[in-house]
Amino acid sequence: MDAKTKEAALANNARQFRKGIVPDEVRECYDNYAGRYDKDLNPESYLGPKMAAEALTSYVERSGWSKGKIRVLDVGAGTGFVAIQLANRGFKRMDALDPSEGMLEKAKTRGVYENFIQEFLTPDPTPGIANDTYDAVVSSGGMGEGHIPCGALREMVRVVKPGGLVVIAMREEYLRCTSGYENLEPTMAAMENEELWERLERSVLPGYCYHKDGLVYVFRKK
Repeated sequence: MDAKTKEAALANNARQFRKGIVPDEVRECYDNYAGRYDKDLNPESYLGPKMAAEALTSYVERSGWSKGKIRVLDVGAGTGFVAIQLANRGFKRMDALDPSEGMLEKAKTRGVYENFIQEFLTPDPTPGIANDTYDAVVSSGGMGEGHIPCGALREMVRVVKPGGLVVIAMREEYLRCTSGYENLEPTMAAMENEELWERLERSVLPGYCYHKDGLVYVFRKK
């Protein structure tokens, strides 16, 4: 399958996660997709995990933290692309959160996660995760149609320790073409005004996925 065909297939998958799709359907779509996910979204065509890992690594090193000791939650972990990139950079304590059992079963084979949490990230507290649990939350590809809602940004803040980091990598075009995401950056700004977090970075990065531009956001919890 050439790059153009793969891009069309991925766009079709995204359309399945339309506004109003119920969680069970999202989970089933990804369960069914898990077997070919790694082939379709390989490191040569999907640079988002590398971009997210590089951003988190940069700010962790600036903070003087030990990469081998801090706890990281990978939101929308999929089959573990982000964690592989982080493990290669010296991170050791990572948990995976994803609603798809099929995706998490693939992620378990990576040998890079400590814990697996099969849940959606929503505005409600995630079962089993206490306040201020993680030093950092990272997500690559978790933002999209029918995926993480804008309101779930507050849940990312809840589970991170004060002074901890939130790193989000996503397609830039989703701000314009994904239902509800016209409110994403206004929600981020409102959370800054409420002094829940401060924005450290907003970068547009070319080649995020199949030559589409990406966005990387980095926030620090107040």
